[in-house]
Amino acid sequence: MTPDRFFSLMLLLASRNAVTTQELASALGVSLRTITRDLNWLRDAGLSVTAQRGRLGGVTMLPGSSGLDLTRLTPGERDHLSLTGLDDKQRAELDPSVESQRALSKVAAAQPRRVDELLPLTDVVHVDSRPWLQARTSGTTPASLIGPMRRGRQLRIEYDSPREPCPRDLVVDPYGLLAKAGSWYLVADCTRVPRMYRLERITTWKEVDQPRRIRENQTLATVAAALIDQWERNHAIEVSATIDQTQIERAQRIFGLRLVPDDHEESATGRKVTIRFLHLEDVRALLPFGSAITVHSPTEARTHLRDLATDLAHHYAPSPTS
Repeated sequence: MTPDRFFSLMLLLASRNAVTTQELASALGVSLRTITRDLNWLRDAGLSVTAQRGRLGGVTMLPGSSGLDLTRLTPGERDHLSLTGLDDKQRAELDPSVESQRALSKVAAAQPRRVDELLPLTDVVHVDSRPWLQARTSGTTPASLIGPMRRGRQLRIEYDSPREPCPRDLVVDPYGLLAKAGSWYLVADCTRVPRMYRLERITTWKEVDQPRRIRENQTLATVAAALIDQWERNHAIEVSATIDQTQIERAQRIFGLRLVPDDHEESATGRKVTIRFLHLEDVRALLPFGSAITVHSPTEARTHLRDLATDLAHHYAPSPTS
């Protein structure tokens, strides 16, 4: 169940004495099967939700139950609670106000904990989605763009792309903001072509007094997903290699899901694998394995590794004696 549907469902149950599953499904725009699954989830979570059959029956939440009193939340607070995947720092970047903290404190206050009850997940799990050793960034902040995003206006931006000799002046039709791998992006159409613009490279921007013109049947989620998929396909280098058995576990720790073992190609000395890199230059991460990894393809990966190893050997070659 999505957070947004969870809050909407809880508000419906809290505001009515009894409501049918069909009414819930219609109000939330989902199927009866989905509503049934959601109600079962609420019951499994310990909320006092009951269902009575018959003409006078319906779904109710028992008075005085431990359910969340979401009527105490403002629309802005419910908005912030529905933003999953963001850590505290990213929420603060998105909106420097106290909406998020106030909403979370209201929810926490509505759920008194018994002595023998498990600690809340928020007490024992902390999310920090920033990459390691990320430099402090400057440029446009997410919070500054929220107003124009929600008003549905065009933007005139100055974008300092690393591929261009000087910043470019662009008029874009924004879909919204994307938080990806610790960075913020503006997702927008430029001359009807979808693009992602890294916020730290937007040097200046101005709201245009024109409504945005986005493509029909496209949303922020669909456009962002297509752009991410396209970017990954365009930048992916798949390296076929054989790794010594003694180094398999180490390689899996370093490369994670980027390393895919071939279950049909294994011997006593080595195992065939595929390792995915975003850029050709990234294959230098194989150098610390030395001869324990043998790259078979693509040819440009083998050539690049050979050149890197040659440069390294020359760098550490002993100085000629006089």
